[in-house]
Amino acid sequence: MTSKRKSGQLESKRDFSSIKVLLVRHGETDWNLAGRFQGRSDVPLNQKGVEQANALASALRRECLCAIYSSPLVRAKETARLIKAFHPSAPLYEDEGLVEMDLGEFEGIEGPRWAEKHAEFRQAWRDNPASVTMPGGESLKEVQARAVAAMERITHSHPPGSTLLICSHNFVILTILCHALEIPLNRFRELKQGTAALNVLYLQGGRFQAEVVNDRSHLSREEERKAK
Repeated sequence: MTSKRKSGQLESKRDFSSIKVLLVRHGETDWNLAGRFQGRSDVPLNQKGVEQANALASALRRECLCAIYSSPLVRAKETARLIKAFHPSAPLYEDEGLVEMDLGEFEGIEGPRWAEKHAEFRQAWRDNPASVTMPGGESLKEVQARAVAAMERITHSHPPGSTLLICSHNFVILTILCHALEIPLNRFRELKQGTAALNVLYLQGGRFQAEVVNDRSHLSREEERKAK
């Protein structure tokens, strides 16, 4: 799904009785780069992540944000604060419902090592991810339940016509998108969510609808600008 932009603002066939949600993933961290499972580990943005967040912030500078919501983890808060720099009047709130999936015993492990040490779990996670729970952590169903509840709680506290920005994490966003697109959690891998990605959702008629998914065009434009 894609959407055109005009003068830095996303075009859409918006019904102003709806609420628009700009759902964004945080910028890159060193753990993203190393392929380490972050989960609830509080890892800050690296330099590239800051640049990504700034590019996203610039792309959204013309949006009229009523409020900004963020996961309490530092990588999300840093991204949200960089976006807020263009929207000084928009309050910034933290919401525990937006925190990343609890990976339990897998926190901090690198992908190849995890695959080697936990081959049986890896097979179950690959074949039927909605049926498994991270040892000592959460399942995708639990993440989706709290994430969608957070989205509903946040949007219901604002009047129709509002535009909100929500900054969260990979698994949280993927489960929200599965809900909005009516895709079973077992198919969550059909969706992608790069660092500093933008998704645009609308709450209309009591349900969320996704108009833009995993838009990272702002990053390529920033790279082109720097090359000149």
